Amino acid sequence: MPRQGSFKTEAVVLRSIRFGEADRVLHLYTEDRGRVGAVAKGVRRVKSRFGGRLEPLSRVNLVMHEGRGELCTITSADTVHAHASLRERRAGIERATDACEAVLRLFDAAEPNRPAYHLLCHELAILDGDAGTATYAQALAFRLKLLLAAGFVPELAACATCGEREHLGAFSAAAGGVVCPSCEAGSFPLGADAHSFMVDALAKPLSEAPEAGEQALRQADRAVSETAEHHAHVRLRRLM
Repeated sequence: MPRQGSFKTEAVVLRSIRFGEADRVLHLYTEDRGRVGAVAKGVRRVKSRFGGRLEPLSRVNLVMHEGRGELCTITSADTVHAHASLRERRAGIERATDACEAVLRLFDAAEPNRPAYHLLCHELAILDGDAGTATYAQALAFRLKLLLAAGFVPELAACATCGEREHLGAFSAAAGGVVCPSCEAGSFPLGADAHSFMVDALAKPLSEAPEAGEQALRQADRAVSETAEHHAHVRLRRLM
């Protein structure tokens, strides 16, 4: 039986869609319930009780009512973090929107994944705090860690097919990660710089994302995108 009644949760607003004359349907990622769809009634009215608290990229505390329909109804909203600074910068908005879109696509179930939720909150806070962090490399580091939280992180320490630990110069999403020359059928080249970037991005804190050259980042981007498509069956928009 589906749960019914009111409940409280913390959430990030991933997406907002106009609905009817004054309402909005929100895609939320919550700390303890995973993906949730909800309707904010009257939110588009000038004197809405929600004000601007339910804008995309906002982190909020919510009270919602869960009925028999697919959408919950938001009855109360308080701001945890509005991320006002990142909204003043185009690069910040674009990277934050990319992050929310990746979560929206990779985590579509009503099941909690606290590592993914806290990773998203951390990413938004980083982008809000420092304009210089809204880089291609930092966005890729976030996506790699998101794959880890989703259980789809690629094998980078040894050939994903045979276990060979040397001469790992290619990547195969079908195989599950880097591959050696003997197993590289269907793969694409992954240079040493791209390989090192991916390893370091997973090992270092998100706030200390490594840098790399454009070619290496493009190769890493392709590896991340093809991994998500092959194993999670979702397409992530390329970051460049």
